[in-house]
Order: sequence, then structure tokens, then C-alpha cells
Amino acid sequence: MMVIASSLPVVGLDVSKATLAVCYQVNDQIKHLEVSNTKAGFQQLVKACGGQCQFVMEATGTYNLALAYYLHEQGGQVAVLNPLVIRRFIQMHLGKGKSDRKDAQWLLRYGQQQPLKVWQPDEAVLVECRQLEQVNEQLIKQKNMISNSLEALQHQPIVSKLASKRLQQMLKTLTQQVAAVEAELLALLERRFAQEMTLLCSIPGIGRKTAGMLLLFAGGFTHFDNYRQIIALAGLSPREHTSGTSIRGKVRITKMGGGLIRGKLFMCSLFATSSSNKLLPSSNRACPTKLILARNWSKPLKF
Repeated sequence: MMVIASSLPVVGLDVSKATLAVCYQVNDQIKHLEVSNTKAGFQQLVKACGGQCQFVMEATGTYNLALAYYLHEQGGQVAVLNPLVIRRFIQMHLGKGKSDRKDAQWLLRYGQQQPLKVWQPDEAVLVECRQLEQVNEQLIKQKNMISNSLEALQHQPIVSKLASKRLQQMLKTLTQQVAAVEAELLALLERRFAQEMTLLCSIPGIGRKTAGMLLLFAGGFTHFDNYRQIIALAGLSPREHTSGTSIRGKVRITKMGGGLIRGKLFMCSLFATSSSNKLLPSSNRACPTKLILARNWSKPLKF
């Protein structure tokens, strides 16, 4: 991901579901604007500020994506920031109060003072696969809910055969849908990222599903400059806790972000270390299991 220190004018954007709070500077005057979070609002924004700007916004799930794509298509440089970064920036400057206008102005100020990473849209296949993954997660939740309902029903003193039949039918349908969506998702990934899938599956403990999750989590490994950035994104980077001579805390992983993929990798590493002593060097066998697994996943993945 490219880091820029551009001379383009900066625009701060606080994104919500319905509206965009816009803050930009003309000469020495700070201007504010509020537009709708729709294509008409995007056009109004570009008309007021121009397309050739640095647009700074926070990641807000799905609410900022359409705006980011539109501004990128208009030739603007888009920076999508972790909300924690802006929160710490505001705290560092002793900011008081909170509103959409103030947040937009803080985003403007951050963009004027700090180098920004240019946001790049993901490939269409990755966007489609992430949507399939979300559908699959919802289906799995529904499947687990129906399974729990069926189990609870069977423990009652009187069991309705009709209710049990309907729940079993729903469970069967959801199981089939989960399998179908997973197959479609993996087929799309293997068609586009065949080499990456093969390399990931060659790692002990990693199967096709986890390899697919890693590819989606890392955006196809196209937005990173080195393996350390992937490790940090997954929350697997080490964090030292020492101060002077009195504080000598244990070195632990940060666990900042990537909770789902970190859990998957833990289970994969646990399986791999239990089935192969190659991942447990003699010098490390006295170490706690979690530390060994973290060390294994802090090694570089080469593609």
C-alpha cells in the first residue's frame, strides 16, 4: 500500500448511514458541508470540493464503500483510516466534545498533518467472495439456531412430531445451502488465486477453507509491502511490556484486529503441532503451547 505526502487539497469526511459531514479548507477558511450518503450527495460533494483532492474518511463497515469507490473513479486519492487512529489523534490534541462536524474537521486536520496510505479498491472477485462469505456466516448462524431448537425440543416431555419434522427439514436445507455456498466461494478463489491457494494449503494444518479465509482476510495479498504487515493485521505481532528495571512484563501478541482469522490459525496450528514434531523444535518444547503457535505464525509467508 503506497504512502503519500501529497500537495493536493485535503477533504475530511465523516460518514454515517444517511449523511456525509464534509470539512475542507479554502485559503485559510474552514468550510463545512452536509450531503446525503447517496450518489446525488457524492456528486454534490465533488462539485463543491473538486475531484482532485485527498479524501480522508474512517472505515465504517459498508457505509463508506460506495463513497470510496465513487471518489476513486473521479480521480481522487482516498484514505480510509482505522477509527482508533483518529480517536488517538484527537486524544493526543486534547480534543473535547463530539459531533459529525467536529469529526470531519479532525479528519481534515489529520490529513493535513500526516502522510496517508492511498486506498485501492479490491478486485471484483474478492468483493463477490466476501459477500458470499457473509451469506455463509448468516446461514451457519441460522443452522446452529435451528440445531439448538431441535435439541431443546427433543428434551421436552411431550414432543410434537410436526414441529420436529419442520425443524429437521429446515436443518437439512440450511446444511445443503452452507455446503453449496462454501463450494461456490472456494471455486471462485481457486479460479483466481490458484497458485496462492496451493501454497497456503502446503502449510501443515491449513486446509482449503482456512486458505480461502486467509486470502479474503489479506485481500489476495496484494495490498501489503511485507509479511510483517499481515502479521500485525492479524494481531499476531509481539508486544513488549517493559519499563526501567521494575517492569518486566511477558511478551505477548497484540490481539488487535483479526480475531476470527487468529482463532482459525490457532486451531490449525494446534492440529499441525499435535501431528508433527517438525513444528516443535527441541529448544521450544518447554514453552507454552500458545507461544509456540504464535512463533510459528510470526514467520514469513512467501508467495
